[in-house]
Amino acid sequence: MTAPHSSFLKISPRISVLPLIHGSGDFAIEVRRVMLNNDFDCLAVPLPASFQSDVERAITFLPSITAVLQEEPSISGAAPWEQDDDDEDAQRMYSYVPIDPCQGVIAALRIAMMERIDRHFIDLETQRFESMSAVLPDPYALKKVPLEKFSAAVLPALNKLPEGQPLDRCIMMAHRLRELEKKYKSILLVCSLSDWPWIHDAYFDQLPLEVEDEEVNETSIYTADPETLLFMLGELPFITGLYEAARSELEDDENLSVDGIKELALTARDRYQLELKSRGRKITPKLLSVYFRYVRNLSLIERRMTPDLYTLVKAAQQVAGDQYAIQIAETARDYPFVHLLPFETIRFGIEQAQLPNGTTVELSNRLPGNPISWRSCQLVPRPPKPQQNEWEMKWNPFKQCSWPPEDVAIEKFRTSVRDHALNLLGVDLARTEKFTTSMKDGLDLRETLRNWHTGEIHVKVLPPSRGRLDCVIMLFDSPADPRDYPYRLTWHAEHQDESTLAFFATDYRQEMVGPGIGLSTYGGAMFLFPPRPVYDIWNEVQFDFVDTLEERLLVAGCHYSEESHIALLSEAPPGIGWKRLAKRYQKKLIHVPLGRFSQETIQQLRMFHVLNGQEVRSFAAHYIRKA
Repeated sequence: MTAPHSSFLKISPRISVLPLIHGSGDFAIEVRRVMLNNDFDCLAVPLPASFQSDVERAITFLPSITAVLQEEPSISGAAPWEQDDDDEDAQRMYSYVPIDPCQGVIAALRIAMMERIDRHFIDLETQRFESMSAVLPDPYALKKVPLEKFSAAVLPALNKLPEGQPLDRCIMMAHRLRELEKKYKSILLVCSLSDWPWIHDAYFDQLPLEVEDEEVNETSIYTADPETLLFMLGELPFITGLYEAARSELEDDENLSVDGIKELALTARDRYQLELKSRGRKITPKLLSVYFRYVRNLSLIERRMTPDLYTLVKAAQQVAGDQYAIQIAETARDYPFVHLLPFETIRFGIEQAQLPNGTTVELSNRLPGNPISWRSCQLVPRPPKPQQNEWEMKWNPFKQCSWPPEDVAIEKFRTSVRDHALNLLGVDLARTEKFTTSMKDGLDLRETLRNWHTGEIHVKVLPPSRGRLDCVIMLFDSPADPRDYPYRLTWHAEHQDESTLAFFATDYRQEMVGPGIGLSTYGGAMFLFPPRPVYDIWNEVQFDFVDTLEERLLVAGCHYSEESHIALLSEAPPGIGWKRLAKRYQKKLIHVPLGRFSQETIQQLRMFHVLNGQEVRSFAAHYIRKA
């Protein structure tokens, strides 16, 4: 066994103190380290004796999360047992103890119960508990700083407790520690970092007791609703689940306060990709590194070492969009250990809770951690499936149009692809000649090195682009499965700045994002500019000799193009079969690699919205969000 705490954290030779920040997984690990590395025959905790029976019983149900509640007098001043059942206007109030695995006091009791160490609840019994929280340093500092130095550094910044209940509680706990000292040889007091100095002073001052335990109501155990654990637990529910999983599997959990954030981001990424498939952005390792740097910088701006949920969600929204931010938020509140317990369920909120009978009551935490500031972050989630079905039922099949901002974006991209193709066409006609009096279009380094022995310098000569391109074909998914792209259509331009467009895409009716608004994803598209009237290529009989969706776009482009070259944007170069199809129409394909463009840009351009009539454009922006 190692030596007990240093003298700095001792009240007397028999009493050691472990000051902590409530609701911190890092301090829960420190509690485990201290208790398993030292011999204690008594554990004292800052809770009143009326909670002991139910708290210890609730701990046996861990890792399932519960809460122990005690009703307090209402605002009218009547005690709980004196209140009239018909008084519906009185605001009911409760104090509670969260049975949280990352709560240091609960972790200490859990270990003491397993090690058969005597446990004493030494706090003052109060009818109405005054919950006080203090702004304390980030517990992650314990990874580099010993507990003694951490406590000593915080000590000068602690405010003196106000007169009344907070100070009376410290005096009572000091009095009961003196009584326990007569019976036990090695006592560990686990208490809040903000209470520790005043308990220490009260122990030595030996102030007379001027308060007594008040008569209080009995406690009750409730199961915490898994969807509202975010409002109860000190750590994020997902991180708390990782702590419990590591505990059950005897894995290393020393650095989970940071590694858990990484695991959260990766799990959210997997769920994001499973939900959106090819429509979502590619959450690459590079993008995740940008995300983590952003999270780190936002945390440092707020003078934190570890991020809170708002920081995680806001950074995800800025880096990868609303849908990934929603996945971060949804994953963060997931807790895996949910079991059926013999208790009624209570739903938690911000300093409030809803009892099983639907009554909303005010709550005060008996083990308050750092104060929490709740901030709003505007995200647009996917609408629920019943609402999507309702919108689909109201769809008018005779009215369809596009959303103008997406038309502008895809037309700009078409122009960019065309310009790339023209540049490639010019490169094919480039030649090299010896340097005489002009550098022409620049030094040809390869040819100059090849003729290094002669001392000759060669320069490039790029002739002006010959001809024009009026057809651009984009293949985003090739080879394309026809079952994935049932929506095939030819759209005519609304004005002279738009192309005639033929495409195959996913079924917009399977992804309704608003009333009269469906989301679809391009698999491939053909653009003819300047626009011209053409038949629907998907019903054109003369194109039936080809088998695939890509080939139908290709032969349609070759048929309707008036120029000798066609720009083809695809991941792989066209094969011999496609070249033969183009040669059949006396055309030549200019391949533009898809890798020339940002994958994020491609994913955004692939998604487009189908509107049920031009009148929907007036409110479409309220519902349309990119992934």
